[in-house]
Amino acid sequence: MTVYIDPPTWAGHGRMWSHLVSDESYDELHTFAASIGCPPRAFERDHYDVPSNHYGAAVRAGAVAVDSRELVRRLTGAGLRQRKRWEGRAR
Repeated sequence: MTVYIDPPTWAGHGRMWSHLVSDESYDELHTFAASIGCPPRAFERDHYDVPSNHYGAAVRAGAVAVDSRELVRRLTGAGLRQRKRWEGRAR
């Protein structure tokens, strides 16, 4: 079981955010996220958005800290990457 988290470098809603992913399964990800208090609404397609003030708790609970590129590489390699749909939008 491995869950990964990138540094809180993503700005939004007046805060900085990390992304939490699994390279095994969404079930593993949901279980881990619930264990550190992430609400279900923080899940987006293939990851949880984790506010910077919870980053340390995620790492202490066992999430492996990696940079954003490594996080995407692991997620894609596991076949769990879900890209945004651009249907109906001009590119």
